[in-house]
Amino acid sequence: MRLLMQPGDSTTQLVKGIDCAKKSVEIAIFRFDRREIENALRNAVNRGVFVHALIARTNRGGVENLRRLEMRLLEAGVTVARTSDDLVRYHGKLMIVDRRTLYLLAFNFNYQDIEHSRSFGVITGHRKIVQEAVKLFEADTKRQPYISGLPTFIVSPVNARKQLASFIKAAKKQLLIYDLKISDRVMTRLLEERAKAGVDVRIIGRITRPSKLNGRKFSGRLHTRTILRDGHQAFIGSQSLRPVELDARREVGIIFRDPKIVGRLIKTFEEDWVSAADSKGDGTGGKDGPVAKAVKKVAKAIAKDLPAVTPVLEQAVKEVVGDKAKIDLDAEKIEETVKDAVKEAVKDAVNETVKDIVSEAVEQKETKQQKGTDKQG
Repeated sequence: MRLLMQPGDSTTQLVKGIDCAKKSVEIAIFRFDRREIENALRNAVNRGVFVHALIARTNRGGVENLRRLEMRLLEAGVTVARTSDDLVRYHGKLMIVDRRTLYLLAFNFNYQDIEHSRSFGVITGHRKIVQEAVKLFEADTKRQPYISGLPTFIVSPVNARKQLASFIKAAKKQLLIYDLKISDRVMTRLLEERAKAGVDVRIIGRITRPSKLNGRKFSGRLHTRTILRDGHQAFIGSQSLRPVELDARREVGIIFRDPKIVGRLIKTFEEDWVSAADSKGDGTGGKDGPVAKAVKKVAKAIAKDLPAVTPVLEQAVKEVVGDKAKIDLDAEKIEETVKDAVKEAVKDAVNETVKDIVSEAVEQKETKQQKGTDKQG
């Protein structure tokens, strides 16, 4: 097993892997703007290698780019499939060469993730892991159900919640975590329980729920989801510890043991931790920042205009238990609880939208700058 670390390793190993392919290259794409990888796929086809690309149906702000990529790859002789629309997103990033080597990545095949973001990937030839990746790729290209056959191959929404929860629960001494956004109640509670039990829990990223967990904001751009446990095991993948990525999207990751790789990851985490600033806030410019104020205003306005829900709830209960049943509902408490829940949901949704919009704008800017540099070169 080998580690890919970004920024730093760039696309060298990815291109080399494609160039060494003898029979096949299977690649799942969510975001893509690296011409050197595209050229390597084109050259592989010209050598007689079967290249199969599974391209996301959609991503935020980049649908037209995905469709143009499809056309270019088709013209190059690549077999192209598009993901289904049964999940919110198909966000996994992987490549399989000759059905013998798996490249499982936390980063996309794009300039911003590779050159300007902290992210990781692994290259493995472990037979069972590669076979499981092939099984997933075939299921998704054929739009058939995927049934997990390997606990350490983490696939959302199939087994991610169960396996990652078990991974966290088993921590005895330490959990070092990179995560863009931890918002899942159950996962947050598990981390808090481990911390109370004396486990050293440290998080580089965002913790959106009120918590005493020890978190810091990464000093640059963060794109990996990585958990290091007790100094000898690691998870690397595309799923954050938040409901949508655990339960409603296709995300892919891996849990593994490799002393050298885990050691490098711990060393990198410790260096990033030292350079990180304290950030237990919500990542929206601080509690009193302009974005945070706007989010609160939107949430309050929506909650204020909600229709009364108690009559609807009473009717629903009667339909279940019968009209003669005595129903004693605290209307004031119900309305308050619903409005609080709506406010929280709106805040999460607006925060995520703002973050995605900003991220997309930065990515497009960096891509334009890179294209300008390429032209000059």
